[in-house]
Amino acid sequence: MVLLTTTRAVVRALETARSVAEDELLALERPSEPPLVDAQAGSPISHAQLIDLAKLLKRHADKLETGEGAQDAMPYRLDSLLRGCSIYTPPPPPKKEPTPEYKALMARLRQQEEARAYTRMLSPPSHLAASTHASPLAYLDHTDTFDISADDEVSYAEVHRQIILIINVLVSIIAVSVFIWVAARHWSAPKRLGLSLGGSLVIAIAEVVIYSGYVRKINEAKTKERKKPEIKKIVESWVIDGTSEKKSSSVPLSSNGTEANEQADDGIRFRKGKHR
Repeated sequence: MVLLTTTRAVVRALETARSVAEDELLALERPSEPPLVDAQAGSPISHAQLIDLAKLLKRHADKLETGEGAQDAMPYRLDSLLRGCSIYTPPPPPKKEPTPEYKALMARLRQQEEARAYTRMLSPPSHLAASTHASPLAYLDHTDTFDISADDEVSYAEVHRQIILIINVLVSIIAVSVFIWVAARHWSAPKRLGLSLGGSLVIAIAEVVIYSGYVRKINEAKTKERKKPEIKKIVESWVIDGTSEKKSSSVPLSSNGTEANEQADDGIRFRKGKHR
């Protein structure tokens, strides 16, 4: 079912049909289609209803004649009713009213944000604190990125080492098999082939045994290293933004030494008077 918008011409046609044959107009209404009663410009109307309306007006064309004759011979043809119509787009549904729980949550969050803003206004944070507050997960993101990068480097190194190991094992096996094949060139082909395959198998087993022993030694060394206690000691310490003013005990000397002697005598007299 195609819904179209009702134009003013369609509204006038409905009013005319209601005045001419109201019963037949009411019969055009169907439960699955928009109502035609009190239709206004912009309301929906189906294409089938427009066709039925044009047919109804055509059947009662003789009643539409006036004293001066027919109005344009056929005032309400289907093409004239469709002129100006467009596809009807229903209005968007009304916005759902938020629940009381949602309103209470938003109010609490606003209060918390206002309290944090007031606290920041009273005590401006440092650059690091400001960046952390702007992005609460900034430190975690940096740490995670560092850990991921470290894991990627370790994985790349491990894969590279394993690839080099596989290449070395294959080169050793191929070299030994070729050497045995060339060395036993005076033997028959089946014997040379069996001897080459046997030598390659022995080399492969030896490589696996050696690599397993190497890995076991590495794991044992790592385990032993982890068991060692970690000793920490302070190498150097200092105070940031600390100021220490030392009073100078030196007495400036003048050219003739008079000022220095007077200060020394004053100090001696002060000490004598103090201990009396």
